[in-house]
This record gives sequence, C-alpha cells and structure tokens, in this order.
Amino acid sequence: MLILKKLIKKKPKFKIQHSKFNIMTAKTAALIGATGLIGSHLLKCLQDDDDFKTIRLLVRRPVPYNHPKIKVLVIDFADEAAFKAGIAGCEAVFCAVGTTNKKVKGNKAAYRKVDYDIPVNAARFCAETGCPHFLLVSSVGANSKGGNFYIKLKGEVEDRVKSISIPSVSIFRPSMLLGKRPESRPLETIAQVMMKPMSILFPSQYKPIAAEDVAKAMIGACKQDKPGFRVYHFREMKALQG
Repeated sequence: MLILKKLIKKKPKFKIQHSKFNIMTAKTAALIGATGLIGSHLLKCLQDDDDFKTIRLLVRRPVPYNHPKIKVLVIDFADEAAFKAGIAGCEAVFCAVGTTNKKVKGNKAAYRKVDYDIPVNAARFCAETGCPHFLLVSSVGANSKGGNFYIKLKGEVEDRVKSISIPSVSIFRPSMLLGKRPESRPLETIAQVMMKPMSILFPSQYKPIAAEDVAKAMIGACKQDKPGFRVYHFREMKALQG
C-alpha cells in the first residue's frame, strides 16, 4: 500500500508541450464579380482552400453554382441594406467586379455605377460591419488625375477606398489579363497573342499576367492579413502566389 501511494504521488517525468503555432480560424469571405475572368479563378481558389469555410457570392442574377461552401446571394447592388447584409459577418471581401463600354453601350454613368459605386460601397460596408480585409482588383496606371476615363475612374475608386477606415486594404493593379473569358472579345484575344511574347521587353508592372495568378495573389494577401493600404503590381503579385 505504501509503495502504491508513492507511485500515485510521484510526478510524471514528461512535460506537456503546447504548440507554438496559431491555429487559423477558417474565414467567411464575400466575393463580388464571381462570373468575371479573375472572379471565376478566385471562386475556384476559395472553394479548394480549407482556410475558407463559407463563400458568399454577391450577384445581380442567379448563377448555377453548387458547392457546400457557396452561398449565392442575389441582390440589387443599389439596395444598400441588402448589400450591407451580404458583407456583415465576413472576415474578407474580394471585389473583382467590372464592366465594359460594350455592355453599358457607352453610357459613362452606367459604367460608373458598376466600376465605382459597387467597390466603394463594398469598402464602406466593410468598415461599417467590422470586416477587417478588403481586396480589390484595380488597374495598372490607376490615377484619379489621369486623362483616360478608365484609368481616372480606377484612381478615384482607390482614393475613396483609401479614405475609408478598414484595417487591411489590398489593391491589385494588373496590366493586360491573360486567360479565356466566357464572352467573346476578339480584339483582346489578338492582343494577348501578340503581347505575350513581347512582354519580356516591358517594365515589370506593365507585363501581362494570367488572371489565375492575380486570383492566387489575392488569396495570398488575404492570408497574410498585413495591416494598412497596400498596392500590388506584377512583381508583388507573382511573389504572393502560394
């Protein structure tokens, strides 16, 4: 009995070691522009990544996506209450929305409603709902003082987003995008063929980049969660790919 009591009181020789690594909580992310060239690659990356548990697709019309992670939210982006509700509770919002002159039939006001109003409101709702990270596809050369309508508009979006209080903002400025779009753009296809072999001659930030690479860079930046306002060009985007 005395021997048994000594054994019970005797402390074990081994020590329990606690892990030095932080376990990342799987995120809920919202994706705006899932049907576009970059957005479609983003959606696939998010689906395949275990660090993201729920993907909310904010879309204007029903889309045929069927995946256990995906929640499709059909909203009118002019309905601020619905838009804000779609973002509330997210840890990251990816915005890859954009239109073309052809789609809006040259209507600059309609163009602005998509390329300015949607990303700016998304950023505003991130701040209002406590979403810590907003990731936006912009364009190389974005400059609010530029003479070109597209470049000027992208610069205005960046300036406005920068003024909104969000812990982390990641801006991606690709040049020509490489990849197959769902809709036909013959001139862009020709330009891709011509420009790709010549890209070695371009300054790094103007080099064409695959849409899939931009998507992977956005995922990489999201996982890093670096605070502040950060802009990524070709070289930085390539470095971010996992």
